[in-house]
Amino acid sequence: MAARTEYTGPVLFSFGFRPFFLGACLFALLSVPAWLLIWRGDLGYRGPFLATDWHIHEMIFGYGAAVVAGFLFTAVPNWTGRMPARGWPLALLSGLWLLGRLAMAGWLGLPALRVLLVDCAFLAAVIAMIAREIIAGENWRNLKVVVPVTLLGLANLCFHLEAMTEGAADVSRRLGIAVLIFLIMLIGGRIIPSFTRNWLAKQGAAKMPAPFGKFDAVTLVFGAAALVAWTAAPWAAVSGALLLAAGLLHLLRLARWRSLATLPDPLLLMLHLAYALVPAGLIAAGGVPFGLLQPAAAAHILGIGAIGGMTLAVMMRATMGHSGRPLVAGPALTLAFMLLLGAAALRLAGSAELAAGWDGITVSAVVWTAGFALMVLKTGPWLITRRIGPKKVSGKP
Repeated sequence: MAARTEYTGPVLFSFGFRPFFLGACLFALLSVPAWLLIWRGDLGYRGPFLATDWHIHEMIFGYGAAVVAGFLFTAVPNWTGRMPARGWPLALLSGLWLLGRLAMAGWLGLPALRVLLVDCAFLAAVIAMIAREIIAGENWRNLKVVVPVTLLGLANLCFHLEAMTEGAADVSRRLGIAVLIFLIMLIGGRIIPSFTRNWLAKQGAAKMPAPFGKFDAVTLVFGAAALVAWTAAPWAAVSGALLLAAGLLHLLRLARWRSLATLPDPLLLMLHLAYALVPAGLIAAGGVPFGLLQPAAAAHILGIGAIGGMTLAVMMRATMGHSGRPLVAGPALTLAFMLLLGAAALRLAGSAELAAGWDGITVSAVVWTAGFALMVLKTGPWLITRRIGPKKVSGKP
């Protein structure tokens, strides 16, 4: 085990969640208004992709990948008991993520192939560092987490290659979303029942969430199969059937976690609500081949609702816990989460006018931005200042 040493460098680079959660939230706050201006023709875009592909790519592999990195670089030390990545290695990795965002926006003036190398380097480095820590800590049961993160890196590579060769990354758009949704199925299925069980035990409840079992394994297999089918052939009837079946199974999975019992704790309830949008998105995608919904509706339920909602809820909880704050959402963060859910619902209106000349896309973007503005205002100071209360100097809780 690594020696316990006092960290004396910048607070921002003292733990993985700090730079990546702050970077993800600031990026979500700035990039969506930028996309809205690009979509409306009020702002130029100089990157190597189609403007729509840039928006989708950056939400998945810019914002999403940053949250995944922040979560893993915080969770893995707890799993392995080893010292967390911090200091200059974490600063360099954060800089690599930022460099990818600048390259994708076209601000570095690089050709498409060099943009690929810069952007894909971040997830490659994350995969290598996480795998090294898990192997060094001999924490073999968590090595499986490397698989979906590796798939996320490969999806990013495919996105670039498809955009370069086909002109648009139609398949890779869905692939990136699918990998993040599977990560939510996998990791959410671990942390949500666990957090709920701990909270219910403190309340003296007799009935607990169902432990992981064969039903969960079957649900994950169906979920993976449905996501693969959706990625490859979203219009096929067999894909629709798989997606509908997977959605119903994940609804049943959520029902076993005692979601209604968490109503008194908004911070915990957020995780359940965000997970509920996974089956909602799967069912919506399952309705597309049968003419019940448009593909964009399903993609945004999964993207804004499930991915956006889950990442926001996880960032809130992890930031509070690891910065020494009580696990209480409070009015500002509760409102931030509600605004995000509102953004998902409003986006379903698409370009239809809602009120006073404002369409669903515009209102959704404004509401999303307001939610992340609240998130940054509330948690930003926590992320750049030292932990209050007892310090954690090792990976163990």
